[in-house]
Amino acid sequence: MPILNRIAEFHPELTAWRQDFHAHPETAFEEVRTSGIVAQKLREFGCDEVHTGIAKTGVVGVIRGQGNSTHAIGLRADMDALPIEEATGLPHASTVPGKMHACGHDGHTTILLGAARYLAETRNFSGTVYVIFQPAEEAGGGAGVMVQEGLFDRFPMERVFGLHNWPGAPEGTFLWREGPLMAATANLTAVIRGKGAHGAMPHQGNDPVVIASQIVTALQSVVARNLEPAEAGVITIGHIQGGDTWNVIPETVTLRGTARWFKPEVGDLLEAKFLSLVQGIATAFGATAEAVFDRGYPATVNEAESTQLAVKAAQVVVGESRVQEMPRPTMGGEDFSYMLNAKAGNYIMLGAGRRPGDPQVHHPRYDFNDAVLPIGASYFATLAEQLLPRG
Repeated sequence: MPILNRIAEFHPELTAWRQDFHAHPETAFEEVRTSGIVAQKLREFGCDEVHTGIAKTGVVGVIRGQGNSTHAIGLRADMDALPIEEATGLPHASTVPGKMHACGHDGHTTILLGAARYLAETRNFSGTVYVIFQPAEEAGGGAGVMVQEGLFDRFPMERVFGLHNWPGAPEGTFLWREGPLMAATANLTAVIRGKGAHGAMPHQGNDPVVIASQIVTALQSVVARNLEPAEAGVITIGHIQGGDTWNVIPETVTLRGTARWFKPEVGDLLEAKFLSLVQGIATAFGATAEAVFDRGYPATVNEAESTQLAVKAAQVVVGESRVQEMPRPTMGGEDFSYMLNAKAGNYIMLGAGRRPGDPQVHHPRYDFNDAVLPIGASYFATLAEQLLPRG
């Protein structure tokens, strides 16, 4: 596999960095140790500038190539972990109770550090590369905060690129897609207020558990009977809370869930139907309800030209046969969407080589595959050299 020789040479160091990040996870906007190490290493690599404190813990390194070209691109990695108790039992398992790198952001950070080290050493490009280390992808929309704080004004770039490890795809492959790649998201909350009573005397109350059950059932019809079958949308209720014991009808029941979509009009439909069903069913049963459709990340949409540039770089690293088009988008969400809404770019998937049945991302037994670190770093470095050629 033709990864860059120099990056292959420091693969053991990449592995050590990644496992250190894994052992010391930090969640959204708390990536103080992680961002400190990132900034220190960027300075050690000889980056021309290192900027910290963007979106609280974000870091941007500036690497200038040879010549006087004004062209520039951005390469982005996320740094945050998840609030999950790790169960891998690995020597480098999380040392922080209740937190772990269960999505591979430790690997993404390390991949971009590897690319930054190579680019700062070789300078085999003309123009400027901005390496963007972003906080709070999992919660808080750190990419959006960086954009709001002037990321693209302070660091003017023509395109921005990111990647995500993809368990289940063969190790060292790349998966790409033009247009919609990942879904827009919303958090759903409904609080149903009835009247409590003894479980043996339900006629004396107004059971919010029954009402909540009707709402959950009705919500399953929103996509199935309101959305054109060729379109994509999801409403899932993943949390129901109400009551404390066997024989008491509670006063309230809380529902929480998620909605996903690609087209704005589909998101509007899901919101309208969720709010109307919650309110309407509660009213029909003589209860009251509060419903909130809290929109999160927009859809991640890859710009066509940037996608072809990403594909070309990936093919140089792993070969044409190992760079494959994704047949359909995924309903996962990703805050890189904020950057793609503001700047042309691409988000690509790097195969992590997991077997069927192995833990996937956001699982307490998940761990990043260190074998793909030099592949990802070579992809970023090749992308920079191809888009910013000398001469």
